[in-house]
Formats: sequence, structure tokens, C-alpha cells
Amino acid sequence: MGKITKYLPSALVGSTIAAPLAYIAYIYQKDNHQKQHAVLRNFPLLGRVRYMAEHVGPELRQYLFSGDNEGLPFSRMQYQDIVKAGKYNERLIGFGSSRNFAEDGFYIRNSLFPKLRTELKIDNSKKVTTYQYVVDHEGLMSRKEHREEVLTDPYYLRDEDAVVLGEGYCRQPFRIKGQVGMSAMSYGALGENAITALSKGLGIAGGTWMNTGEGGISDHHLAGDTDLIMQIGPGLFGVRTPGGEFSWEAFKEKADMEKVKAFEVKLAQGAKTRGGHLEGQKVTEEIARIRLIEPGKTVNSPNRFTEYDSFEKLFDFIEEMREVGGKPVGMKIVVGDVEGLEEMVQIMKDSGKGPDFITIDGGEGGTGATYQELADSVGLPILTALPIVDELLRQYGVRDRVKLIASGKLITPDKIAIALSMGADLVNIARGFMISVGCIMAGVCHTNTCPVGVATTDPDLQDGLVVGEKMYRVANYVMSLRAGLFNVAAAAGVESPTMLERKHLTHKDIQGRISSVGSMIHKIEQEEQEEKDVEDLPAKN
Repeated sequence: MGKITKYLPSALVGSTIAAPLAYIAYIYQKDNHQKQHAVLRNFPLLGRVRYMAEHVGPELRQYLFSGDNEGLPFSRMQYQDIVKAGKYNERLIGFGSSRNFAEDGFYIRNSLFPKLRTELKIDNSKKVTTYQYVVDHEGLMSRKEHREEVLTDPYYLRDEDAVVLGEGYCRQPFRIKGQVGMSAMSYGALGENAITALSKGLGIAGGTWMNTGEGGISDHHLAGDTDLIMQIGPGLFGVRTPGGEFSWEAFKEKADMEKVKAFEVKLAQGAKTRGGHLEGQKVTEEIARIRLIEPGKTVNSPNRFTEYDSFEKLFDFIEEMREVGGKPVGMKIVVGDVEGLEEMVQIMKDSGKGPDFITIDGGEGGTGATYQELADSVGLPILTALPIVDELLRQYGVRDRVKLIASGKLITPDKIAIALSMGADLVNIARGFMISVGCIMAGVCHTNTCPVGVATTDPDLQDGLVVGEKMYRVANYVMSLRAGLFNVAAAAGVESPTMLERKHLTHKDIQGRISSVGSMIHKIEQEEQEEKDVEDLPAKN
């Protein structure tokens, strides 16, 4: 016993040194003799440092090295804007903007006589009960805060300014008293806790809507008291027969649901032009029941509706949907083929048919999995696409019967106001709402391993997302966006954000020259005509 006690410290020290050295020697030999990685074969151990740095690089850049306005898809500042609005209902800043004003970009034209708050057409008659956090003390390693119940203003539009989908064209038009809603996100893409928190949060805020995504209507979409726009994609999930054809019976059943206020036919989406693929192992009994497919069986959906290969057929389909369901029917598109778009608008004018609303998804949008080449280069960005659609509808005299919904990284009041000025009536947000329920932009939405339980169906990971906590952040976020929109409207000299028009927007280039949206559209048309003239020249021999 005495000898053991005597030599024990030396043995422990020796083991502490020998074990790591032995492991390093093992790794060195393993790397030096493997044939898969040239870096490891030539530089054993050192190559592993490279791989480790590559692996943790995004986290290091996000938290340590990137500036507040750097990083994609959203900068640290943009991310914090959403979190602070949802958690603390805080949007004030100090010491001015950190925007780089030397870059080109859009600006709201402020009026020399902005509207007083008492002049704004806000409906705050119905207060909303929510919860928000108050920071008591913040140290280097800790933050002490408490949550408290508050009565807050919802910033609804007044009744006379409400945006109405399908007014005069269907039996049950959809009246909306806020201009911001949730973009299409299916149950399955997001977990049940995330969908439930979003549904309840939007219901608390009121005056908004939730797009179900193409995966059908789940119980989690119905958990809150919010209005739904049911999206129907080429897979026909939720409205299909066992053979995969459109089921009018299933459609009528959905249309009869009180919370379902409108339908959206998804023609294409920047992130999903590849079509859909759902592995059989993910088709649980619940997913199968919602989507009307077989449990455990893999489902591939095409990148367009196989039944409707022309606008005439599509519009006839929409007409029948509107007649059977009695509710507005819209289309979701990505703008790329402008000539095709003009053909569509021409047919709308000639036939008197067409959608009640068009959702324009910018090429920069997308929450689902897709291929890099499609995400990067297919479809125009929203601030280019939106004025093109708006202008075409005006030129053909059908703008008054079609509402426009814009989406594509429009996550803050100023960006939403710019979209409204460019012609949008409403705005959809997806990733902003994901952040409001806890998304940390880990970029693993397609792996089912989302570390915060948002874009995953893993029950263990979803356990981290507490519905009773996050739903208030959703409510606070959407109400703060509406409050910010009224701030911008007042600065522009109008009583309501519904009154924002092209004339309230200007573009500054990097030389400091300014131009209006109208002149920019005219320039695009001139360039298109010049390109067409070139295309009409005889081909080379």
C-alpha cells in the first residue's frame, strides 16, 4: 500500500502525458497511410486542423469575425432585429444607422410634412394581451431578465383600408386587417412545435394569415386562432385521390373549414422547381393522413401540375375551384420568363379569368431543401420581379382585380414598405418567423437535425422549442412589423401603409444619382425591346 501511494502521482502524470502522445501517434500513422485525402496524407495532423477550422468557420464568422451587417442570408443585425422585436418588443436604436450608404439601394421618400400619429388611420381599438421580456441586469457571462404580461397595440388597418382577396369574384372574399403574414411552410418541413407556436402566435396578433405550405392542413396549423391560406402544389397533398389525381371531394371538405380563407396554387418556387421528394420513412401515419398518401411509401411530386400545361387550362381549373369552394384562389409564381408572364396577363384580360391574387416569390426566398444551382440562379429577386408583374397587370387593365403578395427576405418594416411601394398589397415572411420561434440559421433545415427544434420532426430536438414561450415572440414580431409600417407611412406623408406607392420610393446608385421606380421600369422595357430587335435580326449563315 505504501509503495502504491508513493508511485501513484508519477503514474498519473505519466499516463496523462503518454495517452495523448499515443493517440497523436496513432492518428499520425492513420492519416499518413490513408489514401482518401491528399492533405492528410501529406500533412498528417496539421490537415485535421484545417478540417476543424472549416467545420467551425461559419460559427466563428457569425459570432466573432463578421461585421453586424455582413453575412447571408441574413446579417447579424437583421437577425437581432427579429429576436429583439419578438422577445423584448424593442426596435429603438442609438447612434444612428450602420447601413453602408455608399452602396446603391432603395430609399423611402420622406415628406417635409410627415403625418402626426393622430392623423394615422390605425385601428388599435382592440388591445392584445401578450408577454415580453424585460432585462434586469446584463453581465459578461449572464443576463437576468423576467417576462411580464402586457397589453399592446395591434396596429390593425382600419376597416375601410382592409385588403380584400376575391372581392366581387367569389362568395366568401378574405378580408385582412394587416399586411404581413406567414409564407408557405409545411408541417414536416417544420416540426409540430414550431407550426403550433406560429399558429398560436399569429392568432394572438390577429389580422394576419398562415400559409400551410404544400404539405396540407395539419392539426398543428389549426392549433391557433388564425386564418389559413391552403397551398396546393403539384403533389396535390391533402386534395388527392388514392391514385394521385385531384379530389374535388377532398377540396370541398377543406373549403368548408371556417379557418381556411383562401387557396393558393403553387406553379413554381425558386427553391422547389426541382419538384418534391418525400422518403417513405418520413411518411408517418400522421403525415399520410394529412397528405392523403400511403404511410411508409416514398412520394415524388413533379415540378409542375401534370394536368395543366397552359394558362387556359389552369384558369379553368381556378374558376372551378372558386365555384366549388366559394373562396379566393391565387397563384404562387417565380418570375423569370417575362414574355410568358405577359402572355398570362394577356389571357387574363381576354378571358376575364385568372387568380384573385398572385404571390410572387423572389428567387432569394426559400426555406426548403433544393439544389445550389437552383437556389442561386433560378428566378428574379423580388425587388426586380415585383414591379414587372405590377406594371404588366396595369398595362393590361387587370390590376384592380388581382392582389399581389410579395415574398423574399422582406423581414423588417422598411423592406416591407419598399415592397408595398413597388406594388405589393401584402407581404409573406418565412424565415423571419422561423427566427422568431428560435431558428439560429444553422443551415441544416434539410437534414432533420435542426439544433433548436424548428426545422425538424425529431421529438428530442423539438423538446427544446416551448410553444408557450415562442408563440408570444411570433405575436410580438408581427405586431412590431405593423407598427413599423405605420412609422414609415407617417414619414412618407400618408395615413396608412396601404397608401404607399411608387412615388414614395427612390433608388440611389453608387454614384449618388437617384431614379424613380417608374423610370427604372421604362429603362427595363427599352432594354427588352432592344434585345428583341437584336433577336429579330436574320441568323448568321
